[in-house]
Amino acid sequence: MPFTCDAQPAELRIAGFTPLTTVDFPGELAAVVFCQGCPWQCRYCHNAHLLADEGREPIGWDQIRAFLEQRRGLLDGVVFSGGEPTVQGELATAMAEVKALGFKVGLHTGGPAPERLARLLPWLDWVGLDIKALPEDYPAITGVAGSGERAWASLHQLLAAGVALEVRTTLMPGWRFAEDLRPLMDGLAAAGVTRYVLQAMRAATARDPAIAVAGDVSPPAAAIDYGTARFADFGVRGA
Repeated sequence: MPFTCDAQPAELRIAGFTPLTTVDFPGELAAVVFCQGCPWQCRYCHNAHLLADEGREPIGWDQIRAFLEQRRGLLDGVVFSGGEPTVQGELATAMAEVKALGFKVGLHTGGPAPERLARLLPWLDWVGLDIKALPEDYPAITGVAGSGERAWASLHQLLAAGVALEVRTTLMPGWRFAEDLRPLMDGLAAAGVTRYVLQAMRAATARDPAIAVAGDVSPPAAAIDYGTARFADFGVRGA
């Protein structure tokens, strides 16, 4: 598929690389490219070291490409994670190169840039999308006004495109089932989400010290029961 863009993958800011994973791309043996930078400051973020664009020795895309060339026939796919990959204009051409090498492409995203996500759709085989809350509740988590509307726009975009999609939510301290989780799950089900995962929050890795003090948060039994009944494919991670 032809693609033209001035941004070259050599300029992609890469902060980490995992050569093999069996959990980050469901059903596939994959490598993970961790992209640097994120426009949000999520309070429970466990990859806070990837948020800033400075202070780390970068990994060159040429190193990643050379590794992948040697793994053709051994790996199934490559996942772009972060940080937040979609804020980098170089991501599309990097995905195109991965596809040209014969790999499937996965993406982990919070959906902050729906307009850029639209440009990535031709390359995507699977997406793990973080939906943190209902749109109006996002700023308390991300610290950014309007972030919820952008994330939910990305959700609707992916659902309309028919890309294989897992939506997941990391639990916030103090959330209650009836007031917080059930309305969120109802909204996702109404939008058309079929694969949904509730993720436990790990206090030890949380970016916000106040959350770290609050302790780990695991999905309550009522939410697990409701999710199992509400979604065709429901799961719990990290509990």
